[in-house]
Amino acid sequence: MAGSQIERAFSLLESLTSDPRGMHMQDLADQLDIPKSATHRMLAELIRLGYVRQNPDNQRYHLSTKLVALGFRYLASSGADIVQPILDRLALETGELVRLGVIDGDRQTWIAKAQGARPGLRYDPDMGRDAPLFYTASGHAWLSSMSDAQALARVEQQGLTDPADFGPHAPKSNAELLERLRVARERGYAWVSESSAVGMSALAVVVRDPVDQHVVGVLSVAGPTARLSMARMEDIAPALLASASELSAASPASELFV
Repeated sequence: MAGSQIERAFSLLESLTSDPRGMHMQDLADQLDIPKSATHRMLAELIRLGYVRQNPDNQRYHLSTKLVALGFRYLASSGADIVQPILDRLALETGELVRLGVIDGDRQTWIAKAQGARPGLRYDPDMGRDAPLFYTASGHAWLSSMSDAQALARVEQQGLTDPADFGPHAPKSNAELLERLRVARERGYAWVSESSAVGMSALAVVVRDPVDQHVVGVLSVAGPTARLSMARMEDIAPALLASASELSAASPASELFV
């Protein structure tokens, strides 16, 4: 692996996020394609700084809570309090999971959520990961704001995971994806049913800067298909669009939207 020391260190931290059980030093060295000795030096320094810890029982390395604390501290001071009431209200109204993704360059990352599901079947994935563009409602909403050529280039840039991980109704080709984007543009929002996972549905809409209208985020509602039928998603769409409009108006006051 080429790159500076700081690039290697951040790559190491990102690798540690992939397994909550922790990772052995040799596995990290192999994954990052750097010598074991260099891996050991970086781990020792990150431990000294408080970002990594080692389990003495199994010798696995884990992230500490320091990065999480930094993230929450940033969110608390960067406008999360402005947008959270909007998410909470939409979650309460729909009774489902509401997520906000922000656009940062060529990535869309889920950074905030509100859970409105009552006791019973819930859909509540982890925050902080990039939205897959090819088969999620959040991905389709963002792609539909682009030209077809730009959308396909963005999907290619992100790359595809194993198709075996897709839901049964995920797009089967670029042509099918582009057709879904066309319909999303006509309706003003995107939706999927059993595209990203069996038994799960979602709808999403972009959040735009109120001045120049560039896309700064994506707002979505997701939940079990048993509750989120096509008819139910159509009922929810007006509330989703209204909340996205609120977020658009609030976005200049929040550093979450960069």
